[in-house]
Amino acid sequence: MVVKDLVILGAGESGTGAAIFAQQKGWRVFVSDFGSIAPKYKALLDKYSIDWEENTHTIDRILQASTIIKSPGIPEKASVMIEVRKHPIEVISEIEFVFPFLNGKLIAVTGSNGKTTTTLLLDHMLRSVGLNVGLGGNIGQSAALQLAEGAKDVWLYEVSSFQLDDSFKFKPDIAIITNITPDHLDRYHYNFDEYIDSKFRITQSQTADDVFIYCNEDPVLQEQMLLRKSSFLPKTYSFGFAKKGIAWADSTSFFVKIDDNKFDMLIDDLKIKGRHNVYNSMAAAIAGLLMGLTKDQIRESFRTFNAVEHRLEEVLTIRGVLYINDSKATNINSTWYALESMNQPTVLILGGVDKGNDYSILEPLVREKVKSIICLGVDNVKIFEAFSGMCDIVETRTMQDAVQIAYISTNPGDAVLLSPACASFDLFSNFQDRGIQFKDAVQKL
Repeated sequence: MVVKDLVILGAGESGTGAAIFAQQKGWRVFVSDFGSIAPKYKALLDKYSIDWEENTHTIDRILQASTIIKSPGIPEKASVMIEVRKHPIEVISEIEFVFPFLNGKLIAVTGSNGKTTTTLLLDHMLRSVGLNVGLGGNIGQSAALQLAEGAKDVWLYEVSSFQLDDSFKFKPDIAIITNITPDHLDRYHYNFDEYIDSKFRITQSQTADDVFIYCNEDPVLQEQMLLRKSSFLPKTYSFGFAKKGIAWADSTSFFVKIDDNKFDMLIDDLKIKGRHNVYNSMAAAIAGLLMGLTKDQIRESFRTFNAVEHRLEEVLTIRGVLYINDSKATNINSTWYALESMNQPTVLILGGVDKGNDYSILEPLVREKVKSIICLGVDNVKIFEAFSGMCDIVETRTMQDAVQIAYISTNPGDAVLLSPACASFDLFSNFQDRGIQFKDAVQKL
């Protein structure tokens, strides 16, 4: 057998897992990370005697690869990728590398918003009936590492556009797109059509034996399904509040009907609240029914599912003021849903790394519900320009200051909502770090 050289760029969860799995499959593996590698991943790489480097990319060695697995966090404009693209080297994602080896059904979920909640709903649902689930992609443990450790009954991936960009034969049995709104446009030349095409790569290899589930009330998905109709192969199932697809809702309940299989549930019985979570639940219910779960099993899983951390997470009520952590809201649409769910005067903590945001979408909700905005970011010019005159706006550079300002500017019955609509990397390590710092600051009030 000819030993092939595999280079993995990025030694995070997916990169380290891919390295271990590839070595098991007989590849000669080298891991290169331009930043520092976390101690736990160094320990894993050393345990399996895998060569690695950190704080640099040794280009000559990288270019010896026959295949490169690229971390989804590395943009094409990175100097290492500019050099790699000059050569005929295959560049793929971890999910693409692992896909040919997967056993069992594969469900993959993407979308600008709701993909994490929908994926974790399905994970909770499938595990609750005793299935051995491999949760991977953008959340959970590296799918490659899980596969190295043993087989699963079903694989469940949350996939980002960045992962799909480097995927070519990746083919879910069930693919879900929750919605598509402008996001990550800085990675797509500020071209929304490029971002849309990236999301639809989740369906590119699907056949007539596969299933595609989507929201029929999302205008982008509506348009794309019309444009792609003549060449679209998988069976399609859609959901929305209006009765246009196989899942719909009224003011009290939502319903799913697949042929003679009917499901219904009271919206008030859902553990997670908000209109956006009704959409997520409809998508998960369709997939659950297609996977053969009973109506009672699906209902029980919805009743017992806990909210996703950093997504409309109620932290504490202090002096009659509710503090809500929605740090996972890294785009405008997520913040829109968060504000839409608010029923009290709200102090909104907003800002971070702007990804091409159009803040005008939030204007009606800001006028109706927001009493003041606290900017938390290095550059807040666009926020001031968008909302000046609608409410008080102040800016700060630390989470502790933002929470203190919110504390002195609220009254009993108000809410403080961290829903930034931006990436976190100007002041924080990631959105999780931002959310944790918010919760810590609130708990110290």
